[in-house]
Amino acid sequence: MALQEARRPFDSELLRHAIEDGDIEAMLGQFSEDADLEMIDRRTPPSAPMVLHGREAIGEMLRDVYSRPMTHRLDRCIVQGDHVAYEETCTYPDGTKVTSMSMLELSGGRIARQISVQAWDEGITEAEVADFAAPEEVRRFDRGRLEIMNLGGGELGRAVLEPGWRWSTCVKPIAGTELCMFPHFGYVESGTMRFRMADGTELDAEAGQVMRIPSGHDAWVLGDEQVVLVDWQDTPGYAMPQS
Repeated sequence: MALQEARRPFDSELLRHAIEDGDIEAMLGQFSEDADLEMIDRRTPPSAPMVLHGREAIGEMLRDVYSRPMTHRLDRCIVQGDHVAYEETCTYPDGTKVTSMSMLELSGGRIARQISVQAWDEGITEAEVADFAAPEEVRRFDRGRLEIMNLGGGELGRAVLEPGWRWSTCVKPIAGTELCMFPHFGYVESGTMRFRMADGTELDAEAGQVMRIPSGHDAWVLGDEQVVLVDWQDTPGYAMPQS
């Protein structure tokens, strides 16, 4: 019986149900316990993709995705041996669309590795106003928090960081990476931040300044003033377990 279970065929109709009906448990049941998922898009490029390891981390990501107000449609799915390819389209209430292409590598009929590439509508399709006084989500970590709003199919974040906050001590244990692998494009409302790149280069961004920071860096609050930073770079998964 165990041998028969190990050779079970991949269920593409179950995949359709899981995607279109938002059945997270059914989706997770398709993954092996130690599966890997890699996501590439404009925020996490090929040189620094989002990488999740294990069913638990993948589940956290899926719960975040399905908490957003959008519909999911499986457009086509091709199964050939131990490989599956499928196309998915997501639509937000304002009409913004996200299309993704995924390739799955199977082991015993379950997903051992998934790599997905996705793209968004870039144009503004609807007027919107959001207020950080009532964020849709708050991610808390040592000496700080990230307030999340969703606009036009993407995330807008406001980081509130207390004196003594440093990515490598306060967020690294959550992220599971040596450096912050999320790029940032933001405006500093108050305080001063220092960023150190992987090559040792440092730069400071203080109140009233706009900064762009590539993936692969450490960062910390300088001085005794709280840092408030609005980040326009859509970075889902920041301060969430990645491995």
